[in-house]
Amino acid sequence: MQERSQENWRTDPELRRTRTIMLNHGDPESKRAEIIRYFHATLDIDEALLEVLKYDETFFRRADPLRHPLIFYFGHTVVFYINKLILAKLINERINPVFESLFAVGVDEMSWDDLNEAHYNWPTVDEVQVYRHAVRERVTQLIQTLPLTLPITWDSPWWVIMMGIEHARIHVETSSVLIRQLPLDQVRPHPLWEICRTAGEPPENQLLPVASGRVQLGKTRDDALYGWDNEFGQYAEHVDAFGASQMLVSNREFLSFIEDGGYRIPKWWTEEGWRWREYERAEHPRFWRPAGPGTYRLRCMVEEIDMPWNWPAEVNHLEAKAFCNWKSAVSGKSLRLPTEAEWYRLRDGLVDTDQPFWAEAPGNSNLEHYASSCPVTEFKFGDFYDVIGNVWQWTETPITGFKGFEIHPYYDDFSTPTFDAKHNLIKGGSWISTGNEATRDSRYAFRRHFYQHAGFRYIESARQVSVAGDTYDMDDSIARYCEFHYGQTYFDVPNFPTALAKLCLRLAKDRLRRKALDLGCSVGRASFELARGFDHVTGLDFSARQIQVGVELLERGFTRYRRLEEGELYSFREVTLADLKLDAMREKVVFYQADACNLKALYAGYDLILAANLVDRLYDPHKFLAMIHERLNPGGLLVIASPYSWDQTITEKEKWLGGIRKDGEPYTTLAALHEVLAPHFDPVGDAVKIPFVLRITQNRFEHTLSEVTVWEKNDS
Repeated sequence: MQERSQENWRTDPELRRTRTIMLNHGDPESKRAEIIRYFHATLDIDEALLEVLKYDETFFRRADPLRHPLIFYFGHTVVFYINKLILAKLINERINPVFESLFAVGVDEMSWDDLNEAHYNWPTVDEVQVYRHAVRERVTQLIQTLPLTLPITWDSPWWVIMMGIEHARIHVETSSVLIRQLPLDQVRPHPLWEICRTAGEPPENQLLPVASGRVQLGKTRDDALYGWDNEFGQYAEHVDAFGASQMLVSNREFLSFIEDGGYRIPKWWTEEGWRWREYERAEHPRFWRPAGPGTYRLRCMVEEIDMPWNWPAEVNHLEAKAFCNWKSAVSGKSLRLPTEAEWYRLRDGLVDTDQPFWAEAPGNSNLEHYASSCPVTEFKFGDFYDVIGNVWQWTETPITGFKGFEIHPYYDDFSTPTFDAKHNLIKGGSWISTGNEATRDSRYAFRRHFYQHAGFRYIESARQVSVAGDTYDMDDSIARYCEFHYGQTYFDVPNFPTALAKLCLRLAKDRLRRKALDLGCSVGRASFELARGFDHVTGLDFSARQIQVGVELLERGFTRYRRLEEGELYSFREVTLADLKLDAMREKVVFYQADACNLKALYAGYDLILAANLVDRLYDPHKFLAMIHERLNPGGLLVIASPYSWDQTITEKEKWLGGIRKDGEPYTTLAALHEVLAPHFDPVGDAVKIPFVLRITQNRFEHTLSEVTVWEKNDS
């Protein structure tokens, strides 16, 4: 393999000292220039990180079986800009539709992430670099010309640009974790990524008191800084006094747990933790490398070093929890991880500034000091160390939204797929946490078996923390669709997804029924119903929040949701596939997230495609209809159902198929369907109307007619 060139390496140390932007003051033109600098610095630091990959072939190696290769993230961070800017209607033209589908989704080991390498034909590194340059130019041009008024708020078009920048900075960190898992012979040193060279033995850790007090969390919409949706809202809690370890748990302190057989004694582990330990056959943290009896080395990002015993132990949540259980037993104290509120009680009493307002990062954070962890005693905060920075700190708290939580319309699946009691919050940031990640109010959470640059400190408290293993929480709109798909019927109107699926199965009775596509599948009922007659059904939807319900049904056979009755009153519902006589369909159905207007090439070869209540919810319905024939086998059926409820907030009026005047005359969507589909389809029968009822509350319902048309792909 030929080593990648080191010419034009990005080595400017200022790349490691950029700060997130204050959005609520200044003059517009200065702010525009500041955002341009922040945008370019973000692209540069991302590319500088991947310069440590030694060969082009390294981009295509899977560092983690539950993650894509790094070529995906190389493309994903820039594709995100284009896809979100199109969604926000700030640009109209794509740069590379294939890339903008290929690199769109698949980053958080969710069950709908398609990690099957057979489904991907990755472009070369050079091709992705050319695309990155094109995105850089396009977004720069937009920043230079888009009207700007201050403050930049949640509703501003500039919020989408900031979203792209802060999203890319998240991936700088997550990509660095993947690089750390690559074989050493696939990476190389880089002058911008020099690690800490100080190591030694730590002092003995001790518990210090933290006074009781009130913690106030949640940002308001007029906050000076960009924030993700889960940061907004309101939460207050009185926190009882507790003791907290003065330092993060060091490698030396964690070694005691290993030497006492901690990885081989089930009683220290949660049930989930022991399952993970048994599956992984783990004997020590992932980045430790055995170097002889009782000795270890540490894998850093691009090199392996003698174990720095006074650096923080980097573990997943399951290991941190097991250590706390063991430490409680051997010390006779009630030790555990802090809750989110307890962590803030510690932080707010000791850290009086925030990025971007500090003169210099007070801890090993924001890339302002090292490209690695450092000794747990290097950065002092009062009587404590590493209150922020060095490594993330695991908490007991699964992430959920604060009171008043709202999703952002242009990134509706940033947070809510993690509100499943399976993702625990990490706090404080690591050495490579930059931008929003390195601010007080940031809220990031990962699955408990996940490895980040994360460690922990323990606290002593008599208060027991109960973590729910299941949740009914989901926003009302998703619960409404759960009821629409899986709940009871109203006013003698049959279940709509089932009625559509039955129609499709009747139409396909004497035809090939190998593969069906449920496009715009929502929470999945029609996908399961189609599987009664098809060998394989793919459900695709733009919203991961909705797909999550179908995936839960696939994995567990049931789902739960809370149904709004009135005001703040809810009832709680559980539906099972067994009760619906659909349990046997689970092996025949898959769900993925996808953009119907820009589908990946692999979604093809179908004998039937159902597009239910979809065309009037697309940003470019004409484009969708013009390409859908490519996804069907000859003689395949396309079934379109729609109430034709055109809405300018979803589809620009210029892109409506019908419901308009054309050449001065009324032009219906049905007429448009005949015109647009005519080159590749023949109509099958006449249009029919199928009713449906959407329950809003116990006393409010929406009754709608959806017009159904059927089209057979011809040979032209």
